[in-house]
Amino acid sequence: MKTVSLSVIVPVFNEEKTILKVLQALNKLQLEDTALEVIVVNDGSNDRTNEILAEHKNLYNLYLKNEKNQGKGAAIIKGIEASNSDYIIFQDSDLEYDPNNFDNFVKIIKKFDPDYVSGSRFHYRNYTRSHYFFNNLGNKILTFLFNMLYNTTFTDIYTCYICFKKKLLDTSKINAKGFESHVQIQSQVIKKSSLIYEISIDYNGRTTSEGKKIKFYHFFSVVFYMFIERFKN
Repeated sequence: MKTVSLSVIVPVFNEEKTILKVLQALNKLQLEDTALEVIVVNDGSNDRTNEILAEHKNLYNLYLKNEKNQGKGAAIIKGIEASNSDYIIFQDSDLEYDPNNFDNFVKIIKKFDPDYVSGSRFHYRNYTRSHYFFNNLGNKILTFLFNMLYNTTFTDIYTCYICFKKKLLDTSKINAKGFESHVQIQSQVIKKSSLIYEISIDYNGRTTSEGKKIKFYHFFSVVFYMFIERFKN
């Protein structure tokens, strides 16, 4: 059977409480016929994250570091450009998303050779933690707009679990540095994709007091990039 080549990009900024648990979970994965490359990008953390990563070099394949915080998007692009795999998947370092869901992505890759696979927190696999009402509403609006613009049927466009063929992304055309880069990447890849799938995932979302970083005002910049990318050549 063909071996799946998969790079996991782990952007991290001040996640000293969770980064080790995330990397240990990735290290314990047993994905049959899968070559897994774990790339950690430390985006200018000023807590103990760097120290923890230095002490556990056995848990990742490549470590990249920004001396100053540049934003999640910048960290992700840096990781993608350094990757050596056919497929890319993102893993947040805050334990909201469970790496044990990777087996589902790999199954779809083996069976269909898809261009793009998206996880949905709303058609969840085993569980999902209750969302903030307005976060949920904002996501539904974004999903509706994206589906209308790109002729898709996603249920959760702002999930952080997306997997896609690296060759479909031109990183030089991603100029957003923050959370907005996510929709830039999605838009660019979807426009070049013919085989698109959505699967169920588990989700254990954090509250703001627990360290959740995305804010309500990101909604507006995401909409902006969504429309810009749709009509860009």
